Amino acid sequence: MQYSPSQLPARLWSRVLALGLAAIAWFSAAPAHAFDNPELLPDFETEIVDLADILTSSQEELLTSRLERVEEETGFKLRVLTQFDRTPGRAVIKYWGLDDKSVLLVADQRGGNLLAFSVGDELYELMPRTFWIELQTRFGNQFFVRDNGEDQSIFKALGSVEGCIRDGGCDVVPGLPREQWILTLITSAVGGVVCGFAAQPRDGQTFAWQWALIFSPLWGILFFAFGIGPVVTRTSEVLPLVRNVLAFVLGLLVAYLTPFLNQSPTPDA
Repeated sequence: MQYSPSQLPARLWSRVLALGLAAIAWFSAAPAHAFDNPELLPDFETEIVDLADILTSSQEELLTSRLERVEEETGFKLRVLTQFDRTPGRAVIKYWGLDDKSVLLVADQRGGNLLAFSVGDELYELMPRTFWIELQTRFGNQFFVRDNGEDQSIFKALGSVEGCIRDGGCDVVPGLPREQWILTLITSAVGGVVCGFAAQPRDGQTFAWQWALIFSPLWGILFFAFGIGPVVTRTSEVLPLVRNVLAFVLGLLVAYLTPFLNQSPTPDA
């Protein structure tokens, strides 16, 4: 027994309609070659394709020589693509012969973050995925680009990659930006406040070290993980570390001494 189209279930009709629209969209978009435009690439070999005109000719020459030297000395291939309204898409893979030892930096002015990275598998052995995420957010964010320029965003990011390759790998992006250090300073001070409140005199003890130990997971994470860890892993400078330790001690003393400071003086008999 056959059913007319009008007798088909409404759910089946909706699925057929959705598949039809998807097929129409797919085949109508295919001729545009939105993700594979090799005609945008030059017919000569170059390490940088600057379609967005971000770099000056002198900057491009300087960066090209650096990338050539890195590839010659380390075997890792670093390439740069800048784009705006058009993109060569996957055509760059064949053009540059990108492989497991390649890093492609894409600078696209249309997104919220300027930078994106395509990383070969062998690079993940030297720098984990979290490294590339931090690298993108540090040098590609709108504030950095606004204050330093798109060209410096590219130079700084590639400089970090080059340095980590030559050092045999990095777990985090080297360098401690001022904003990140201020955050570590605040967490160090808050950790000291938590420890100081926990250690306030009680039960006849001058320093309630048992309570300080009970709350140690909290103030320890704030001070060691968020206050000290980001500093020692990103810079060898001593001054930021000393400041964070002093912030912790100051926070501890203020919180610990608060009950004594709030005590009202006893009137004379």
